[in-house]
Amino acid sequence: MDKNRSGKPEKDNRIKPDQKGKTLSPEAKKALRSGSMGASARKKASSGATVRSKKSETAPVPAREPIVTSEEDISRAQEISPYLTTGSHDISLPLSAESIKAFQVYAAMLRKWNEKMNLTNIVDDQGIAIRHFIDSLTLVAHIEEEERKLGRQDLSLIDVGTGAGFPGIPLKVTMPQLRVTLLDSLKKRVNFLDAVCETLQLTGITTIHSRAEEAAKNKQYREKFDIATARAVASLPTLCEYCLPYVKVGGVFLAMKSHAEDEIETAKKAIVTLGGTLEDVHEFLLPGTDMQRTILVIRKIRSTPASYPRGQGKPDKEPIV
Repeated sequence: MDKNRSGKPEKDNRIKPDQKGKTLSPEAKKALRSGSMGASARKKASSGATVRSKKSETAPVPAREPIVTSEEDISRAQEISPYLTTGSHDISLPLSAESIKAFQVYAAMLRKWNEKMNLTNIVDDQGIAIRHFIDSLTLVAHIEEEERKLGRQDLSLIDVGTGAGFPGIPLKVTMPQLRVTLLDSLKKRVNFLDAVCETLQLTGITTIHSRAEEAAKNKQYREKFDIATARAVASLPTLCEYCLPYVKVGGVFLAMKSHAEDEIETAKKAIVTLGGTLEDVHEFLLPGTDMQRTILVIRKIRSTPASYPRGQGKPDKEPIV
């Protein structure tokens, strides 16, 4: 039996509640976490406290239960199909049977994962089909216009603050040639995005777990994209500071807003400061609804100053106005 510093044999060699984490050396703590602390490690402890050397004393960490979308879940999601068909025709973008099937699976996964985490408040058939998928696809015409201008189809797009993948994943489903990057600050959401991309077998699509203002300082992403977009993330001045640093000179930022008339006025200084110019404003009603939508086309005409975007939440707290 081991002895403590007083020379008396120990009656209980477990760590006492008030000693745990305080009386062990870093090496001993590491051994304790791994369940491998033996006699030699116990001698290195900074006090007389000792631990059992049996690995069975360390309780295993339970594996997180995977979120599985069943065939029944997917079958129920087929109810979105009529809304998808009607909505896509309304925006002159008929969907293939393959794309509709992909959207059914996406909708089923969205609902299933939404039971475990907050991805969206919109989970009804029409809402998912129109307010998520078709709304995202209203960008297709603008992206095709950029393809014509550049004479190629493999454009790069970053979806800043993508959330549950809108508009990035719907765009990828219907435009396979588009190279898409999905950026979000919440790891749980990024896990969902990865699961959707894997299930739908999407290629040429990447996820980034980061705050927008931090990733924009990274040379790997700064001014590397033909297109940046964001949907319902922040006010327009703030949104410009988050997104324009990612856009190449000559590229565009496609800002998705509802009513934007007042925001356009307040964003003029931010657009100019960050190297952009407002090229076009496209206003319309979302198909099948009375909801106002606005897509702003902001062209990048010069590099964004190195001091932008600002960190520590300043783009939101102190927008450029």
